[in-house]
Amino acid sequence: MSKIEELLKQQQEITAAIQAEYARSKAEAEKGEAQAQYELAVIHYKGQGVPQNFAEASRCFKLAAAQGNALAQIALGGMYEQAQGVAKDAVEAVRLYQLAAAQGHAVGHCRLGLMYESGQGVKQDYQEAIRHFKWAAQHGDAHAHYAMGNVYENHHGVEQDNAEAVRWFKLAAGLGHEDAHIRMGLLLEQGHGVRQDYAEAMRCFMVLAAKGHAQAQIQVGTMYDQGFGVKQDYLQAKRWFSLAAAQNDPVAQTKMGLIYANGKGVPQNYAEGIRWYKLAAAQDNAAAMSNLGFMFEHGLGVEIDEAQALQYFNKAARKGDPNAIKNRDIIEARIAARQPHTP
Repeated sequence: MSKIEELLKQQQEITAAIQAEYARSKAEAEKGEAQAQYELAVIHYKGQGVPQNFAEASRCFKLAAAQGNALAQIALGGMYEQAQGVAKDAVEAVRLYQLAAAQGHAVGHCRLGLMYESGQGVKQDYQEAIRHFKWAAQHGDAHAHYAMGNVYENHHGVEQDNAEAVRWFKLAAGLGHEDAHIRMGLLLEQGHGVRQDYAEAMRCFMVLAAKGHAQAQIQVGTMYDQGFGVKQDYLQAKRWFSLAAAQNDPVAQTKMGLIYANGKGVPQNYAEGIRWYKLAAAQDNAAAMSNLGFMFEHGLGVEIDEAQALQYFNKAARKGDPNAIKNRDIIEARIAARQPHTP
């Protein structure tokens, strides 16, 4: 049997197993088994062996949630938050999270805390949010640890304390929360409220960058680009930016544009810089649009085109890019100065 035939056989076996599991869950769900109703909902929600169907998923989650299944209550609450298969309803999401929390489910407490923190579906109350986050954290929920880090970093109901934020992010990272590595690394890199530690920041970023995490790869690239804690190395910066850019990350694409436009570690190539900027601009990246405006304004790799430059600056300015706002105003003033003055 060839390798292709072996793979096809394995695929057929997997498909058969999925179909059998779907049939089992469906049969038990029709008998009113709450766990089976939940499992069937997950199959429809993820599209596992069947077309993804949020409406059917929400229907099955409702059946299980009505029987007290905490996982179904949490999943259905998320669907009400995101308007997936149901109309958006933050109040209903809160009710469902409260039901799960009342059963002692850590995720239910954490989700409820997030609703109190943001004031969605309930009056904003940072102290109530912290109470739920701490309960969930004490029961091992990684997201709750991360949420507590946010509380201290953004002074939500407490004095701002980045050292305490780092402590919570570190606990969350130890429990496998990926974003916690990034947030901890950024605080250590910037040294805001904590001792600046480039080596530890790089370690935080590298943990995820090595696993293909685009934002972490961008941060590693930035460390090499700026020479933060490592010898400045534009080729290493390009390597890490390119890995993130290959995942269609617009920030990384903008970084690649800067490398080529400025000739950092590579021969200066305005056309290649513009190509990368356009990829990022197509995803509404403000910095990329601002940089394209600059290229058109000064004729770098393209013919000077003031109208095209102004168009890009306007798009980036609407997103609040300070360079775009400044350059837009300069061009508009230049255009106005060329207009004939009427007595």
